[in-house]
Amino acid sequence: MTLILHPILQQSFATIDREIGSHHFSVQQYAVLRRVIHSTADFEFRELLRFSPDVVAVATAALAAGTPIVTDVKMVSMGIQTVVQQTFQNPIVTAVDACQSPPSGQTRTETGMLQCLQVHPQAIYVIGNAPTALSALCRQIAHVPKPPSLIIGVPVGFIGVLEAKSALAQSGIPHIRTEGRKGGSPVAAAITNALLTLAWQQRNTH
Repeated sequence: MTLILHPILQQSFATIDREIGSHHFSVQQYAVLRRVIHSTADFEFRELLRFSPDVVAVATAALAAGTPIVTDVKMVSMGIQTVVQQTFQNPIVTAVDACQSPPSGQTRTETGMLQCLQVHPQAIYVIGNAPTALSALCRQIAHVPKPPSLIIGVPVGFIGVLEAKSALAQSGIPHIRTEGRKGGSPVAAAITNALLTLAWQQRNTH
């Protein structure tokens, strides 16, 4: 089955292609960046998006294998649901919904993320909203026998965001992140959808 891009999406991509200017991204990395810019209308992400080495190949292989996707919040889950259903039908788990009895001082998202890590240690983790969840995940992955396949860490905000992204950068886990305060659930969903589309295209051209 071929993924059909809506004509408006195709026109939007063409506009971005005309306006993007020079960049250093590979073809596959640019496909991810273009989705992010489409979701935000913000070309500054050209300067903010970061890819760990070989992460796109790691991500597309994990998605094609049906690896579960754990998101921090419902908005990210809803944002990827359609493309997941059209492609590999990966299980989607929302950490904030999975949370059982958060301890005092921990957010529901942070607690749910750590609980998901115990159940799905090798899942794909997608954080677009909660820096506390990303920080907790980065602290805990050293203590699990099998680390996550991939982390997409793009929380947005002012408190704890830079520290969480720095921890991800130093984690040694394949990841995609944004520098600075910008990010958000639409960015997280856009990155995931771009990777799903790339993985699906690869499967159907081989």
